[in-house]
Amino acid sequence: MERRVLGRTGRLVSVVGLGTWQLGADWGDVDEDDARAVLDASVEAGVTFFDTADVYGDGRSEQVIGAYLADNPGHPVTVATKMGRRGPQDPESFTLAAFREWTDRSRRNLRTERLDLVQLHTPPTAVFSRDEVYDALDTLVAEGAIASYGVSVETVDEALTAIARPNVASVQIILNAFRLKPLDAVLPAASDAGVGIIARVPLASGLLSGRYTRETTFAEDDHRTYNRDGSAFDVGETFSGVDYETGVRAAEDFTALVHDTLGETLTPAQAAIAWVWQQPGVSTVIPGARNADQARANAGAGSADVLGPLFASGVREIYDTYLREKIHDRW
Repeated sequence: MERRVLGRTGRLVSVVGLGTWQLGADWGDVDEDDARAVLDASVEAGVTFFDTADVYGDGRSEQVIGAYLADNPGHPVTVATKMGRRGPQDPESFTLAAFREWTDRSRRNLRTERLDLVQLHTPPTAVFSRDEVYDALDTLVAEGAIASYGVSVETVDEALTAIARPNVASVQIILNAFRLKPLDAVLPAASDAGVGIIARVPLASGLLSGRYTRETTFAEDDHRTYNRDGSAFDVGETFSGVDYETGVRAAEDFTALVHDTLGETLTPAQAAIAWVWQQPGVSTVIPGARNADQARANAGAGSADVLGPLFASGVREIYDTYLREKIHDRW
């Protein structure tokens, strides 16, 4: 699998990583044996980047990764975690003391003295402009608790604010065939500044896999059921903010585009993942996987040939037809 430098971390990471939200919570139940099988299959397929957070299953995702890497020493895996969602979503709560508490907990969960990369976890917008926040993060680097830091954002404006800071190593943002806005300004700005881009939600919560219909249902504890109105967290995280009916129609056209332009060489999910990492400026894309087969299939998109201009124009046409008017100005 191709590898790229992850911005100012200086680390080489696989262009397809692994998002591990689903190993903690909010996607229905995934037991520990299945979770470890996902990690194992990913590593065997060439994945060298795991993304997690301290709130995924209240630390369960971090703990599973920490135990797995402890049992498999020597794997060249970079682990990025996130912090900031354990306390009140008040900019005043983002202090050095809180950061120390949160990173100490993540270090215990991940069984490491120094965290590879810590990202602020979609905090309130005002946090991205506070000098004291970045001073605190710089202190954690100087103390050796973290090697590098970045941010996970909801909006393009938040991303651009963070990219302007001199020590931000990476920006994590939603980018997929149903969320094109980051292509306009964020990716060029990040590339110019040497900031890595971690692309999340590459399958629009599964819509781009082509497996869902209007009749598909999800478990009660799956965010695709309970967060469709944004009552639990930013609705942009669920189906990329697209209403489900519209998303299914757009996904049907995406599946047809894959078949018409690529034949049977890639599944719709693989094509969606490959399209993301092939965008200039993207360092890695982090699809989730609930089982080993999904993990292997996702990783297989990391060696896909360039999809070509016909596919790219088709993605743009689908976006313009179904989605631009509904979501482009929101995030």
